Amino acid sequence: MLLRICLIVAILGAGAVVAVNFVMVKPAIETVIGQRNDETTAKKDAQGKLEKTQRLLTTASNTLTTTTKTLAATKTELDAAKNKAQALEATNTDLAEGLKKTTANNEKLQQQMNQWEILNLTPSNIVALQERLKKVTAAFDGSEGERQLISAKLKDTQDELDRLRGTNNVDQVPPLPPGLKGQVVAVDPKFGFVILNIGEDKGVLANGIMMVARGGNLIGKVQIARVDKTQSVANILPAWRRGEVMEGDEVLY
Repeated sequence: MLLRICLIVAILGAGAVVAVNFVMVKPAIETVIGQRNDETTAKKDAQGKLEKTQRLLTTASNTLTTTTKTLAATKTELDAAKNKAQALEATNTDLAEGLKKTTANNEKLQQQMNQWEILNLTPSNIVALQERLKKVTAAFDGSEGERQLISAKLKDTQDELDRLRGTNNVDQVPPLPPGLKGQVVAVDPKFGFVILNIGEDKGVLANGIMMVARGGNLIGKVQIARVDKTQSVANILPAWRRGEVMEGDEVLY
């Protein structure tokens, strides 16, 4: 009986110990379980963040690759644009030089056209005279007498051409009627020639030289280039220029 009582007491004591231990260990177990759950949640969060970071890294890598390709393409386009700009600059330089030469040629042609207009001379007249010279030159293969005759005709033709062009020999200056007077009625200062109101009817001769005066003062001298019935065209002689020749200036011999 005593043994049974002791056994019961031992069992009750062990149950009490177990109960006490359970009560004391339960909070620790719950704490461990909570820590484990927190660690699991943190691990999941960290794994999610890692995956997100990896995705961002992949996106950034792809963006960098695309940007690098775009930069390379842009550099290629920039180099091409620079080369094109250099080519255009060279072309512009060539065009500017061409324009400069063309402008100079146009001014020369305009001068010739102005002289032709005043001399009532057209390009067809010049061509006809040049053809005449060619024919005369081609015919210069006969006898001595024929050559002399052709030479005389050639000289006459050349003199006529020079007279029309205003390029006569300036050393052959004929005398003009004493006291011959007239006036300047037109001036072309750009090309250096004037129109006078005196011509063949007053005794004016091609290559004749006359003085230009204003108010009794010498302004310069002109040489007759072409003579018509009542007027003539004269070139201003630069060596005798003392001032600008103007309309209304007096010319005298």
